[in-house]
Amino acid sequence: MKSNTYELLTQKMGIDPKVMEIIDQAEKAAEPVFADLDDITAFNQYKVLNAFQKNSISDMHFTWTTGYGYDDPGREAIEKVYSDIFGTEASLVRPIIVNGTHALTLTLTGILRPGDELIYCTGNPYDTLEDVIGLRNEGRGSLKEFGISYDQVELTPDGNIDFEALGKAIKPNTRICAIQRSTGYGWRKAITINQIEEWAAFVHSVNKDIVCMVDNCYGEFLDTKEPTEVGADIIAGSLIKNPGGGLALTGGYITGREDLVEKISYRMTSPGIGGECGLTFGQSRTMFQGLFMAPKVVNGAVKGAILCAEAFRSLGYEVCPQPEDKRSDIIECVKLGSEEAIVAFCKGIQAAAPVDSNVTPEPWDMPGYEDKVIMAAGAFVQGSSIELSSDAPIREPYIVYFQGGLTYEHSKFGVIKALQSLYDNNLIKM
Repeated sequence: MKSNTYELLTQKMGIDPKVMEIIDQAEKAAEPVFADLDDITAFNQYKVLNAFQKNSISDMHFTWTTGYGYDDPGREAIEKVYSDIFGTEASLVRPIIVNGTHALTLTLTGILRPGDELIYCTGNPYDTLEDVIGLRNEGRGSLKEFGISYDQVELTPDGNIDFEALGKAIKPNTRICAIQRSTGYGWRKAITINQIEEWAAFVHSVNKDIVCMVDNCYGEFLDTKEPTEVGADIIAGSLIKNPGGGLALTGGYITGREDLVEKISYRMTSPGIGGECGLTFGQSRTMFQGLFMAPKVVNGAVKGAILCAEAFRSLGYEVCPQPEDKRSDIIECVKLGSEEAIVAFCKGIQAAAPVDSNVTPEPWDMPGYEDKVIMAAGAFVQGSSIELSSDAPIREPYIVYFQGGLTYEHSKFGVIKALQSLYDNNLIKM
């Protein structure tokens, strides 16, 4: 006997029974992995709760301030909560940080000085950082324009950090060694906490004064520890990804060693002012509530990514990571092989959205990206990639990146609609 949910999806929402059969089989195959994720979620939920209680969060922390924002109790409290959760000395958690790239740029420009060197230890950084570093469009205030040199070390073929090559690359003027935890627009598994711990220990053994920086976007609450709890000196991320829990309307965070956060705060505002000013514009409540909800929201998104991997692998597609792999971000990569398939996949995700489901996504020249990019996201918060979304640069080998879902059920529906769209366009056989 078919369930009420099955009948709703097939009879009223136009899902082919063949699609439902694939999803049902994939879900059953993924159940053992799901159970392990639930334990991580419980740990992080209580970890967040403990930080809230330790800092006596109350209704007064949700109020407005005006003008310069001196002595904003909500701002001060949420930064203390972040420091407790991430095991750090100081934090900046601000709505004036516009996105993850901005948080990373503040971190780099706050610490680096002319003559210093930055080394990325995970190969190419995310596309939007190429302008920041000066790999292209170098005359726009890039690191290169300010006399900061750059080098990168490729990952080994099996996706590990190449310590031999990194040891040779480090120079007397190397100031920051950085890694990008998430897949980004690459074809690799995310860097795990164990790998980060080994990397930080290695870098500090070569030179204890080198700053170990982690781009933590998409990685929060994927493990029972964060990078700053295993040796990273500073990390940065976006509030409209994992830690915002789908409720934060904007913002970013930076957390780590106090001396580094202080330097970064002077870049965020101005020397001498630092983190003492800056309105939260009434966003404290949503930042707090989103953070409290984040472990459970991330759990649903990761389960959706695993379901996506299981379903598409069963149909013969290459996926990364594999469904059974250890997860360190919420992203699932599917190698679809053609622009037509990428567009159909993204149209399916858009059609699964609660907002703008009638919109048709198309590839376009998005600022900060070298290739045309297609993005599908019908989100309550514009650009929120902890909500159900998918995106892809239009370049070979035509890989689509699937992530998010405020609930597992919605992330699952995204996979259903992506499969249905490919099937409807005769781009997939079942």
